[in-house]
Amino acid sequence: MNTDLLRAQTPACHDLIHFNNAGAALSPQPVNDALFEHLLLEQRIGGYEAGEATLDAQENFYHAFGRLLRCNPREIAYMENATRAWTLMLQAMPLAQGDRIITGQSEYASNYMTLLHLAKTRHIRIDVIPNDNNGQICLQTLRQKLDEDVRLIALTHVPSQSGVIHPAAEVGKLARKHRIFYLLDACQSAGQIDLDVDKIGCDMLTGSGRKYLRGPRGTGFMYVRQSMQDYLELPSVDLHSASWTRKDHFTIRDDARRFENWEHYVAGKIALGVAVDYACDLGMNVIEDRVRILAALLREKLRQLPGVNVYEEGDALSGIVTFNCDSHDASALQKFLRGHRINTSVVRHQINQLDFAQRGLPDINRASVHYYNTEQEIDTFCRCLSVRN
Repeated sequence: MNTDLLRAQTPACHDLIHFNNAGAALSPQPVNDALFEHLLLEQRIGGYEAGEATLDAQENFYHAFGRLLRCNPREIAYMENATRAWTLMLQAMPLAQGDRIITGQSEYASNYMTLLHLAKTRHIRIDVIPNDNNGQICLQTLRQKLDEDVRLIALTHVPSQSGVIHPAAEVGKLARKHRIFYLLDACQSAGQIDLDVDKIGCDMLTGSGRKYLRGPRGTGFMYVRQSMQDYLELPSVDLHSASWTRKDHFTIRDDARRFENWEHYVAGKIALGVAVDYACDLGMNVIEDRVRILAALLREKLRQLPGVNVYEEGDALSGIVTFNCDSHDASALQKFLRGHRINTSVVRHQINQLDFAQRGLPDINRASVHYYNTEQEIDTFCRCLSVRN
């Protein structure tokens, strides 16, 4: 991995330290070029006309994600964002009163709120599986909870509030054994972890473009296994997801694009495809190794600082590092770091009530590294924290 070249293609690296990749990573120049070129084309010749002129570039989106997830491009759909993709999959599940959905303690706030809404409106039961001592979903408890009433396991692969990587493939084996549908939120794992949907064993997978994939904001994707598509019930249809064949009849598409809308962010879709190709060309195994090495170094150096608490334990850890300083409020520390041109984020107790209540945590700080970050940036970051302490 040529870090100098990668940083040269990421202009902001020369002006700041970006440790907020779990929020929104910095896009490389080829991605920005693809985005701007299409917007300029729309400006020059018109939106519809630009769309017709770039059909190959749009089609690349599906092939790029097929390459990333090792699946058929017909199992890929473009979405406006990860939350839209995840909630659409949940809404499409033909659930009946009394059915159970199993989720984990680390579930993302919007996902869990959607489950709560489903419980109130469709009388679905929700079981939350606690984490084990390593912060991962407890597989022993999960096994005990699986019975004929469970219709779906909905799991977040890498939580927003923790660097833990949940054992997605092990959960997939249990789901297949018990013939239970499996929805995986890969919002934080896509782009930093090498993903193979067959090895994971999920039926549906959703994610965001703006995070570790380094795509534009306002973009997302979903994977829907071919054998699952006809089982799901479309909440709505339009002239893209279906064909109006007779006055009182329409035919639904025979691929995952049945979940898309005709009107969408064309420039963002093209640019996200470029971002995925960029990652695949680097090699997802190489990216994963680089991110884990940097995150491990950051955790090690943070633990050496007096008054700093690091919250990740275990071996299965991602590029997300959560911590706090005994003497400083999380928001104040984030503001201080930003004043020194270091981007981080704050993980708030209010939107992580399942996990943080169990762990007894207040608001904490989050630093999330990517492959274009450097060891020197980690040293600078830790020196800055030392001065603050």
